[in-house]
This record gives sequence, C-alpha cells and structure tokens, in this order.
Amino acid sequence: MKFLIILSLICIFCTGCSNDSDNSNNTNNNNTSATRISSKEKQPVEEEISTFSTIIYIKDENRQNNLTLACSQLNGTIVRNGETFSFCDTLGPAKPEDGYQKADTFDRDGDIFQEYGGGKCQVSSTLYNAVLNIPNIEILERHPHSGDVDYVEEGKDAAVAYGSVDFKFSNNTGYDIKIQASNTPDNVNISIIKIS
Repeated sequence: MKFLIILSLICIFCTGCSNDSDNSNNTNNNNTSATRISSKEKQPVEEEISTFSTIIYIKDENRQNNLTLACSQLNGTIVRNGETFSFCDTLGPAKPEDGYQKADTFDRDGDIFQEYGGGKCQVSSTLYNAVLNIPNIEILERHPHSGDVDYVEEGKDAAVAYGSVDFKFSNNTGYDIKIQASNTPDNVNISIIKIS
C-alpha cells in the first residue's frame, strides 16, 4: 500500500513538472516570436552629411552661457522633408528667465551694446554654413551683421534677432534632417544628420 501511494505521488509530481515545463516553453516561444517581429521593423538610418565649426574668440562668461543655451535648444531639432526651419521660432526670444544673460551684440548701426542672448548669432551662423553644403536646402532668409564678425568669412554670417531678423531655410532634400549642435569653450559645432 505504501508503495502505491509513493508511486501515485511520483506520477502527480512528474505530470506537474511536465506541464510547467511545457508552459515555460510556450512562453519562451512567444517571447522569441515577438522579438523576431519587432526586429523586422525598419529602424531609421542616420548619416552625417555636413558639419561646420566656428572658433569662439570672445571668452566672456555671459556669452559662453548664451552659446551653451542656444546649442542645447537647437540640438536634436528635426526638419522634415518639405518643412521650413526658422531659427527664431525654434529657439524663441532670449529671456533672462530662461537663463540668458547680457553679452555683446550689434545694433542696426554696427555699434556694440549689451543685450540678452548676445552670442546666439554665432550659433545661427555656424548652422548657416553647415546647411550651405547640402544640395536642395533653399535659404529663405539670411541677414548679414551690421558689423564685422570674426568667426566666419565675410558674407557667411547669419544675424538673428527675435521679432526682426531671422535665419530660415526650406528642406527640399527628399529626406528628413536632424540638427546636432554643441559647443566647447573654444568652438561651436553643428552637424546635419540625414534620416532615412
């Protein structure tokens, strides 16, 4: 009798183990199947197609702060195929509550004065030179500074002032692009990334 009870218990435990194992295998198969499906989804391919850097000659702390803020606001911006990019609309006005500080900038007569966001034009000018290298980017609006700037060649700058002058371009490339912007104490760096 003892033998039959032990034999019955062994059969029950073995059957339970077998079922658990089968369930475990089914779960694993389902996970593997889901992984296979998601791996077949097309992931976007990113390729750097243009880059441009400018040297920061003025090491003023407030200007450096403004460059960092402008680059961080611009970084990661995606311009879809057929869309128009506006520097001023993307970054908005340079407000002290957003962290911008007063630094040198030009007035309409080419005289230097202190204004919130002074230095943002170096970022817009660096971007301008980066997109100039890309076929089918159409420059819609670009203004020279009223005074000389030392970070780009003459005629290659793009002055910006929220509410008055802007830098705009149209993306007619046939693909989306992403703007990568960064700065160090010595340089402003812009890369344009093709997304396909």
